[in-house]
Amino acid sequence: MTESDFEVLKEIAFAELDALNPHLTYHSKEHTVDVIKQSVRIAMSEGVTEKEILLLKIAALFHDTGFLKTYAHHEEKGCEIFLEKSADLCFSEEENKMVQDLIMATKIPQQPHTLLQQIICDADLDYLGRNDFFTIGETLRQEFLHYKIVPDNEAWEKMQLNFLKNHRYHTHTSRQLREPVKQQHYATLL
Repeated sequence: MTESDFEVLKEIAFAELDALNPHLTYHSKEHTVDVIKQSVRIAMSEGVTEKEILLLKIAALFHDTGFLKTYAHHEEKGCEIFLEKSADLCFSEEENKMVQDLIMATKIPQQPHTLLQQIICDADLDYLGRNDFFTIGETLRQEFLHYKIVPDNEAWEKMQLNFLKNHRYHTHTSRQLREPVKQQHYATLL
């Protein structure tokens, strides 16, 4: 597994993600790009190895590709798509398992068991503690309304408040940088 493997997979995955349903206003190619970027940023701050960063980038690349096939349980489909698209590349069994475990760690409610899983989970929900929270949250509201995850804006607001109240960042990096801003957003929504 090398950086060039990531580049090959990125080209394949991005081409696939271009075919996502336009009603996936939050779970989009842009979200995937953001999760890759935040995974690298957090991983570097947490001091993980270059190989581990590469595994994180690959998992972030595929963590939402399952939306191409299904809305519910998309993580499992994302694992299948990763295995299919990476079959011709030189991934060891251990690397394949690690990438799949990282993808599955992003399933809500998040329950990461390793530092790498904590990193991808924090990267996936990084926006909760950023200044673009309300802009990105609006894309999720639109998506949830379209897919009938919530029936109306009132239900969305209750869900959003409850999610923020119960969410916890896992890495030291995100707890330091994102948690205080997330708490400000929560207070604003109360």
